[in-house]
Amino acid sequence: MSEGNRAATFFDAYAGDFNAIYGTANTLPNRVINRLFRQAMRLRYEKTLAGCEPIAGRTAIDVGCGPGHYAIALARAGAVKVFGLDFAQGMIDLARQNATAAGVEARCRWEYGDFLTHPISDTFDYAVVMGFMDYIADPTRVIVRVLELTRRRAFFSFPVAGGILAWQRKLRYRSRCDLFLYTKPQLQRLFEPLARGRFAIETIDRDFFVTVEV
Repeated sequence: MSEGNRAATFFDAYAGDFNAIYGTANTLPNRVINRLFRQAMRLRYEKTLAGCEPIAGRTAIDVGCGPGHYAIALARAGAVKVFGLDFAQGMIDLARQNATAAGVEARCRWEYGDFLTHPISDTFDYAVVMGFMDYIADPTRVIVRVLELTRRRAFFSFPVAGGILAWQRKLRYRSRCDLFLYTKPQLQRLFEPLARGRFAIETIDRDFFVTVEV
C-alpha cells in the first residue's frame, strides 16, 4: 500500500474520533489532555483564522480539510465560498454533516480526492494546509500547487522533529501511516526557493506554523 493510501485508510477509520477532538466535553481529563497534547492544534487554529482576516466576501481552500472545522469557521465568519478537499471519504462525510449543522452548507463545497491530482479550476484568497504535511513524502509538490491556487496568503503546519513527544508520536504512527517531522532549517531550505523570501516560520508548541504571502 502506498504512503498516501495508508494515510487515507487510517484517517477514514479515525474520522469520528478526530472530529470529536474539536467538540470534547469541558471535563477535567479533557482539559488536561488538551493542555498537554493538543495545544498546537488550538494555536494553529486561532492563528489561521486571524490570518485570514479580512475574510468577509473572500474565498478559501482547506487542503486536508478533515471534518471541516477550519472551512466552516471561515464560512461562519463571512467567507463567500470555501472548498474542502480530503483523501479520506469519512472526513468528507463528517464535513458535510458539520456544515449543515452550522447552517453554512450553501457556502461550502466538499470533495474527496488527492490534492496533487484532483482537478481544481478555481483560485482562492486564502489556503489552509493544517495537519496535512505530516503525512506527505514530497512536500515541494504540495507547496507549489498550494501557492499556484492562492491569491493572498497560505498557511501551513509542520510537526517539529526532536524531543520526547515527537519520538512518541513517531512510534505511535509507525503501524498506522508514514509520518514526516521537520526542523526549522529544513523548512527554511524548503520554502526559500518556492516562496522567494515572502514567508515566516513560527514555532507554536509542537508545530511549525508557516505563513506565505503570495
